[in-house]
Amino acid sequence: MESIWLDPKPAIPTDPFEPGGHYDTVVAGAGLTGLVTALLLSRAGQRVAVIDSRFVGAGTSGHSTAKLSLLQGTTLQQIHKNFSAEVVHAYVEGNSEGQAWLRQYLDEHSVPHQTRDAFTYAVEAKHMDSLEQEASISHEAGLQVRVLEGPQTGLPFGVAGAISLPDQIQLDPVAVITQLCADLRSKGGRIFEDTRLKDSTNSSPLQITTSRGQLGADHLILATGTPVLDRGGYFAKLEPSRSYAAAYDSSPGAEPFPHGMYLSVDSPSRSLRTAIHRGREVLLVGGNSHPVGSGVPREAARDLERWAREHFTLGERTHAWSAQDYRSINSVPFVGKMPRSGGKILVATGYNKWGMTNAVASALRLSATILGGQMPWAEVLGHRVSGPTALAEAGKLNATVAKDLLYGWAHALTTSEKQHGEPEDEARSAKEKPPTPDSGIGGTSAENRGKVVREGLHPVAVSTLDGRTCRVSAICTHLGGILTWNDEEASWDCPLHGSRFTPAGTVIEGPATDDLKPAD
Repeated sequence: MESIWLDPKPAIPTDPFEPGGHYDTVVAGAGLTGLVTALLLSRAGQRVAVIDSRFVGAGTSGHSTAKLSLLQGTTLQQIHKNFSAEVVHAYVEGNSEGQAWLRQYLDEHSVPHQTRDAFTYAVEAKHMDSLEQEASISHEAGLQVRVLEGPQTGLPFGVAGAISLPDQIQLDPVAVITQLCADLRSKGGRIFEDTRLKDSTNSSPLQITTSRGQLGADHLILATGTPVLDRGGYFAKLEPSRSYAAAYDSSPGAEPFPHGMYLSVDSPSRSLRTAIHRGREVLLVGGNSHPVGSGVPREAARDLERWAREHFTLGERTHAWSAQDYRSINSVPFVGKMPRSGGKILVATGYNKWGMTNAVASALRLSATILGGQMPWAEVLGHRVSGPTALAEAGKLNATVAKDLLYGWAHALTTSEKQHGEPEDEARSAKEKPPTPDSGIGGTSAENRGKVVREGLHPVAVSTLDGRTCRVSAICTHLGGILTWNDEEASWDCPLHGSRFTPAGTVIEGPATDDLKPAD
């Protein structure tokens, strides 16, 4: 299945690639960050091109739950652990400006959206202290957050308590992106799909290498989820995760869905909101996040389905999808000039699942940096210094990466050797396997398998999908991690820094820019 926002996939007009073209700014990534930044620069008279490795909205923006909210779970207390109150205030101010900009844009262009109260709730009483702390820090930062008793949430199940913030927004992210594309192209901006950024020089003018040819620019902006150029070392400061979402019709005669935007602080976290799709209201349920390349993705998706049906009276599941997010080690996004890039390459990453507000806040910062503008909140965020808590978190994260790297190679080199290995029991024909009604997010059946086998000293990723067997290198092309099979999405995922590949080896997302090599 596909994201509800991409059903149907909109026919967004784009442009034929023009190798050798020169632009004031090239933006890599046609999601919300990239497109808002490009629009702001084009409004200032710049000649701008946006490139995307797949299609407009293919990344996190097109798979978001799309809550334009200043109440963001327990984000503020996480920031407060690492930084001063001044940084917390600056983060809230930047997100407020981002929210206000996008709210005005939606109104001016008649892009459908709904105003809702946002709730962060706790099912277990042990989490009430965390909610109260978030409310306190929010008040200090100027947000009018209320502490509620359980029955005041409107949820059909019991909770220990909640905090809420009124007048937040839910939207269709692809509808927003579609309008941004039209607006950008009307101002002379160019949009090139199926164009992967591969490399760039640091000296001006930049020589930008893509999968379809060279481009020239005075500035390059990386709005690719995680930066695909390693010179800033951001891969070591970000934790990639995948989470799941599904949309459900209401069951006949059931109570109406609650009209709020909800996020739980319990583990695993649950996200709720409604949406209008094809003229009817559906409930969106999300959650069950886990690090990329670890856990059991299919079980995580099934567990979310079980939870949804246990807590709501639901009809048909209409859509199921997943998204990839990146958490900054200090809970504040990295936005600005990339180190060791001559000041000409800029980056925005690490939104920690709050990409609607942070994307626009980042776009405001990036465009101001290039155009020479100044925003006090951006100055504070740009000059923050990570404290001991963030440094300890970075050490823990990279120790896990090192462990995953060593374990992956040790396992790959000690597994049984198969010259023509097939994954697990795939040697059996499809007719010999028990039938299953289950299907994954991509519509793949549960019987599809993938496994890393050893051929000499070479780890090989072998998968069989709908009767077709693919054999590719099991070594991630980013930094050499051993890939794992994602049984829910039929992909090869790297546990080190979140690169993902199709069964045939094509890069899907993450910091990798090269496809896997065929094993045959």
